[in-house]
Formats: sequence, structure tokens, C-alpha cells
Amino acid sequence: MARQLLGREVTASYNEQLAEKVNRLKENGIVPTLEIIRVGENPGDLSYERGAVKRCDAAGVQVKSVVLPADVTQERLLSVIDEANEDPSVHGVLMLRPLPKNLDASLIENRLRPEKDVDCMTDLSMCGVFTGKKVGFAPCTPQAVMEILDHYGIDCTGKRAVVIGRSLVFGKPASMMLLQKNATVTICHTKTRDLSSVAREADILIAAAGRAKTVTADFVRSGQVVIDVGINMDENGKLCGDVDYDSVEPVVEAITPVPGGVGSVTTSVLVGHTVEAAERQCGMSI
Repeated sequence: MARQLLGREVTASYNEQLAEKVNRLKENGIVPTLEIIRVGENPGDLSYERGAVKRCDAAGVQVKSVVLPADVTQERLLSVIDEANEDPSVHGVLMLRPLPKNLDASLIENRLRPEKDVDCMTDLSMCGVFTGKKVGFAPCTPQAVMEILDHYGIDCTGKRAVVIGRSLVFGKPASMMLLQKNATVTICHTKTRDLSSVAREADILIAAAGRAKTVTADFVRSGQVVIDVGINMDENGKLCGDVDYDSVEPVVEAITPVPGGVGSVTTSVLVGHTVEAAERQCGMSI
């Protein structure tokens, strides 16, 4: 039976560290504040927003919500971002995406100042991920994976990591972050030839293919650590990941479940980035 890498254990430890930082900020008269910008009433956005607000409340981070209609003009949305940029009481900004197709997403996303970009919305923040410099913040989900590896003492140095997925949202930044942890990284995807053989070579296998149960027993071997980033619905309407958990879990050394794995850490990372943004902007090293 594989060791379960549980998100709740990572989150509990992470939140303890956050509480200390938030308390010190407040002792210095600073209330870390996240502004959430939402366009429309997409159910997925509403669910994520509720989770983020709940986690912020628990950590003592203030939330400012700006809700705009689905037919908002580009000029109005840009003005909201400009206001957030200039507001010293707002330390981090999360804009829920994707945006309506009539808007120029690249223009809007890059309007935000990188120091307030707590979920890697801007090109400059992504440059920070690739260069290893503290410009903006990494995407929350890849950072959540790194937090899981760190919490469970999984040393990446010299290990072979295989990332199934090449998106800018997860695959590419996660690969860069693994390189910074001294892993040897292979990026592959659903069109990679003989994908299962490549996956079996991994010491650390990260599945972010965006397809339910892509990783099956023939993708894995004993001794592997498997991180499942996927969130899908199976044929029975049950939440599942990109890994076929039932067939993979008996084979590998450790695995994250879905639900209860990476997703449960992601919102804590968002809160953590907001707190760190407040520290940076206020010149506090905590």
C-alpha cells in the first residue's frame, strides 16, 4: 500500500507558519489584503472564490471582492486593475480566469503589477519562475506541489522527474521549479511517443494531462512518488484525477489522492503569496 501524501497535513503545517507571519504584520499595523476580481457568475469561479475567502478568513487575511458583469467593457476592467495597482492597502490580486472571449486577456493580465500578482497572471511573474528571481509569484498549483514534496521530505536532488503536461498554467512552471530543486526533468504530454515507458523511468511522476485517469498501472513502477494534479469527473460523475488511483496506488511508494491532495494545498499557497506580498511591499523580512 502506497503512502498517502495528504493535502490537509501540508496545509496544517503551512497555516501555522502563515499565522506567525500574519500576526507580526498586524503588530506592525499591516493587514494583508487580497483583492479578488471576478467577471460574471461562472460556477467554477464562484466555488474557487468561496474557498479562497474561507481560507483567507481562517488565516486573518482580509479579502476585497470586486464583481463585474459578464459583459464588462475592457476599459472598465482595466480601470479596476489600475485602482488595485495604486491602492497601498491591497497587497495581492487574484483575477479569476478565463475571461470572456471579447476581452484581450493578455493586455488585461499584464496590466497588473507583478508585485501584486499572487497567482502568476503576468508575463513578468512567469519570467521570475523561469529565471529563479523574485519577480511576482509562481502559479499557486505548481507551488502547492513543491510544498507537498518539501513537507514529506521528498528530496528532488538527482532524481528524475517526469511532468505529464506542458501548459503555462502548470507543466512548464512546475518543470522549472523542479529544476531549481536539482531534479532532472522531462516534460511530456499526451502526444509523447510511448508515454507510459517515459513515465516508468521517473522517480517523481507528476500528472497534469487534463484527462481523467490517463496514468494507469502500466505507467508506474515500485518506488515512485506520484503527484496527481488533475481534477476531472469520471463516467459515474465522481471526482477523480489524471491518475487511475485504484490501479496505480498498489504499485507505487507514495501518491496524492483526488480529492484531498494538491487542490487542498493550492488555496493555502494563494494566501501565503498574499502574506509574502505584504511583507515585500512593506519592507518586512519575516
